[in-house]
Amino acid sequence: IPTIITQIASGIKEIKLGDLTPTRDFNYVKDTCRGFIALADCSDTIGKEINIATNSEISMQDCLQLIKEIMHSDVAFVTDEQRVRPGKSEVFRLWGDNTLIRELTGFQPVYSLQQGLTETIEWLQKTENLRKYKADIYNV
Repeated sequence: IPTIITQIASGIKEIKLGDLTPTRDFNYVKDTCRGFIALADCSDTIGKEINIATNSEISMQDCLQLIKEIMHSDVAFVTDEQRVRPGKSEVFRLWGDNTLIRELTGFQPVYSLQQGLTETIEWLQKTENLRKYKADIYNV
């Protein structure tokens, strides 16, 4: 996501990407930190596998469209076959069930995807932060 944001912020008008159909469950970093604190403060979580997740998913296509809207951009996303992962290496669905963390700690994410993206975009668009990224270099 930061790579896409910095490319748009740098004025790139066409971004080459791979498959945009996979879905992801994105956490905003502040919610992730709150989740870790909730887990650390609850002895009932010791030894258990617990997801810090939003319990929702979005396709990469829809996520990128949301970034475009927030940034008021007309950037074009173009499929580049060289960036499409081989079928057996792509994870098409990453979704986290947050039932256990909610039941044990009361933790609930506070940030919506749009709020988290907006804060991330605002941070990355600051000149001192944007210059740390090389928008012309493809990174995964």
